[in-house]
Amino acid sequence: MTTVESLPNGMESLALYVEILQFYGRHMRAMDECRVADWTHDFTEDAVSRTNARPGPHVGRAEIEAGAEAAARKLLADGVLRRHCLSTLHVEEAPDGTVVARSYAQLVTTPKGGASELELFCTCVDTFVREGGRLLIKHRQVHRDDLPKD
Repeated sequence: MTTVESLPNGMESLALYVEILQFYGRHMRAMDECRVADWTHDFTEDAVSRTNARPGPHVGRAEIEAGAEAAARKLLADGVLRRHCLSTLHVEEAPDGTVVARSYAQLVTTPKGGASELELFCTCVDTFVREGGRLLIKHRQVHRDDLPKD
């Protein structure tokens, strides 16, 4: 089996980039499909999630899950589909093994029987660590473009 460490010089960053793309494909689809527990298990137990849309962070997987569950319930009750579309992904690995992924996220909503529209545009910075061979989010920072930076 080929591992990232055994790839030819320069290919490690490509393999990591693809791994992060796969992560986000699974991660965002889980949230869009209201599979909150699957989405939440992509965070470390002590993860921190910050956004300029809330006065304070969500700290810990349980608190992140509670916030996500409330949002998913509201969307279901309102009959609204939400899709996360990530772009302009930039991935860097630090010497300590953490991985920082920066991206733009567009959130598109579609009300039942209605037209899709762009709801939000955000910049996202996720810091990943590896636990048990899996990449997990240790810290997430989301800045909505329509709100002050902080």
